[in-house]
Amino acid sequence: MTRKKVKLAYITNDSARKATFKKRKKGLIKKVDELSTLCGIEACVIIYSPYDTQPEVWPSPTGVQHVLSQFRNMPEMEQSKKMVNQESFLKQRLGKANDQLKKQRKENREKEVTRVMFQSLIGRTLTNLNMIDLNDLSWIIDQHLKDIRKKAETNNKEITSQMIAVAPPPPPPPPPPPPPQPQPQPQPQLPLPPPPQLPSPPPPQLPSPPPFTPETSIFAGPIMEVAPFQEEAERQTFEANMEAMQRHQWIMEAMSPHENFGFLGDDMMLPFGDTNHNSLWSSSFFP
Repeated sequence: MTRKKVKLAYITNDSARKATFKKRKKGLIKKVDELSTLCGIEACVIIYSPYDTQPEVWPSPTGVQHVLSQFRNMPEMEQSKKMVNQESFLKQRLGKANDQLKKQRKENREKEVTRVMFQSLIGRTLTNLNMIDLNDLSWIIDQHLKDIRKKAETNNKEITSQMIAVAPPPPPPPPPPPPPQPQPQPQPQLPLPPPPQLPSPPPPQLPSPPPFTPETSIFAGPIMEVAPFQEEAERQTFEANMEAMQRHQWIMEAMSPHENFGFLGDDMMLPFGDTNHNSLWSSSFFP
């Protein structure tokens, strides 16, 4: 259950006022003691009351005299810097209240004009607004546009930072190239030894033909016995020569007419009564 808020006003009831004085006095002394202990400062309390003949002091009369002497030794500007009386205290309270009132009025005005702005977006006319209201509406619109731009910039920065965080790190730079190694000096090449000379095989020894003499000629004496392949080659050459000689002789005989031939017109006739007949033309009628 929350504590009931006390109205700050003079208590007209004597017994209630006396009971409140005793209760608040103990609470005030307790708070000063806690402040001095927690913050390590020197403080004192002097309370005068119509209910006591001597004022009540805290922590002790000696401690109060020490604190008061330190206060009096301060410059006057420092003494009066935070010193207030009843009138100045009330003025400070009134000034704070007026500031809070102005702040609250400004907030209420902004809420009212903002509501008018959103109503105009759904079709409400602005004909019933005066010049002051229109100026306030323009100021509210500008403030909302600034807030929108600021929020868009913030979102873009967040998206950019997220993309940078997600992006893989760049690949490491390639290692430096190895230092050049000294090239080995070429070793002098010794000439290769010549291949061994193998003795070439002797050519085949063919039997040398006997010397050509009239006694060994094919026309004058017996035919010399030669190797089979040489005999075959010589036979083919001999036959080719004989065939060419016979063909030449036949052509010459055909071109020269026989002296015993008789011609009758264009027909060629055999010689009549010629007894030198070949066996091819032999007949029983012409012996």
